[in-house]
Amino acid sequence: MLYYLYRHLDDVAGYLEEHRRLCSQLGLRGRILIAEEGLNGTVSGETPMTERYMETLQRDTRTQGIEFKIDPAEAHAFPRLSIKLREEVVTLGLGEDDFSPVTLTGEHLSPLEWQHLMNDEDAIMIDARNQYEWELGHFDGALLPQVQHFRELPEWVRRNRSLLEGKKILTYCTGGIRCEKFSGFLLREGFEEVYQLEGGIVSYGKDALVQGEGFSGRCYVFDERIGVDVNRTGKNRVISSCHHCGAACDRYVNCSWSRCNRQYFCCAGCETDALHYCSDVCARAEVVSMAALGNEGD
Repeated sequence: MLYYLYRHLDDVAGYLEEHRRLCSQLGLRGRILIAEEGLNGTVSGETPMTERYMETLQRDTRTQGIEFKIDPAEAHAFPRLSIKLREEVVTLGLGEDDFSPVTLTGEHLSPLEWQHLMNDEDAIMIDARNQYEWELGHFDGALLPQVQHFRELPEWVRRNRSLLEGKKILTYCTGGIRCEKFSGFLLREGFEEVYQLEGGIVSYGKDALVQGEGFSGRCYVFDERIGVDVNRTGKNRVISSCHHCGAACDRYVNCSWSRCNRQYFCCAGCETDALHYCSDVCARAEVVSMAALGNEGD
């Protein structure tokens, strides 16, 4: 289940403990962030328990009306449960200039409305995710900011303002939460026509009318699946390539050197040949580290 809600919460520390008890009792796993401005979660669990979880949140006046995006799975998508307090449920890093999407946010577009507008010659799409996310998959023709963190987007917008002036700006992200705040930021920066994809890429891929048309690759998700299919038109293609050999590849692995742990695309053959390292530098560094440990043992 993927969900978010922008709504002021009182006594967030108390609510966190209450929420932790509920998830533990139901055997849920996943990541949940709680802040005074709301909550953001992605969790997995057995069907009867997830249904009880959703019913409980819908009965609670603090979270009533929350929308859940559901994907079936054969097993848990997370190894454990993690619930944390945060200043923001997604960090745009505006500091004293922060605001709530409850008071300012871009116009929501249904998947069908998005499909129609994204082909408008006066429209421009912005991917509001991090680079390692959009490298796996993105909408065709979208602007792809080379940022490693969501908080870098405001500066990217200011540097690239000339690309956006006079355009209908369409923003999208995984499930919609980042665009709630990012689209509001764009409005505050003076852009007049700002839209966001309702429910994000996940909802777009599930819509029976659009079937993920116009999205290439896969959608990056923050669980053990790593990527999920979006385009169901039969015209999807792999847009990423193996870091070592350059072959088309959407298989993400982590570098074996613990100090690197970089996530990169690697086909099965190259993973074996490269011994799970992203580069010769990391492979040599690991050898040096192991030799140093051996000398300490002597």
